[in-house]
Amino acid sequence: MRPWLLMRAAGIPFEEIRIPLRTAGTAARIREHSPAGRVPVLHAGSITIWDSLAIAEFLAERHPEAKLWPEAVEARAHARAISAEMHSGFQALRNHMPMQCRAFYPGVGRTPEVLADIDRITDAWRDCRARFGVGGAFLFGGFSIADAMYAPVVLRLRTYAVDLDVVCRAYADAVLALPAMRRWLAEAEAETEVIPEYEP
Repeated sequence: MRPWLLMRAAGIPFEEIRIPLRTAGTAARIREHSPAGRVPVLHAGSITIWDSLAIAEFLAERHPEAKLWPEAVEARAHARAISAEMHSGFQALRNHMPMQCRAFYPGVGRTPEVLADIDRITDAWRDCRARFGVGGAFLFGGFSIADAMYAPVVLRLRTYAVDLDVVCRAYADAVLALPAMRRWLAEAEAETEVIPEYEP
């Protein structure tokens, strides 16, 4: 979702190859495109990149006009830090509140570890909005890589009906209102595949 959302929001053209997950042929089809056997993967000419944050960094370098990272040095460093934290962390949230765009499960998954993850995430959101968010509705004002990295969390908090304070609710609503996000959700609604282990 993250590179897809980032490219759509920034107006960077791309062609999408959609591979249904958890089927008998999934692994083989992914290997056709990704040397690591993982998705997402981006092909740009002779370049192949198979990690969402690495893809985002490549896009920021290739499309400086899109301003995918904040321009100010301090804000940019902070954006990179919270993006990396999201990329490598919050395992409890991932495990107990799996990604599910087509259903709602209020109250599910609220272990102490998940609640600690949510507290850390919302603390980071409030901090970014207060320190760097002037001039826009997103973590660093305008939509950036950091927002793409946290977009799946916004969806999880919606799916599991997590209460948010005014600042975090306004931020989550801004992400959900993005035309690119609305398109992602519409296409997700049209899918017919079901992965049983992601259906609490």
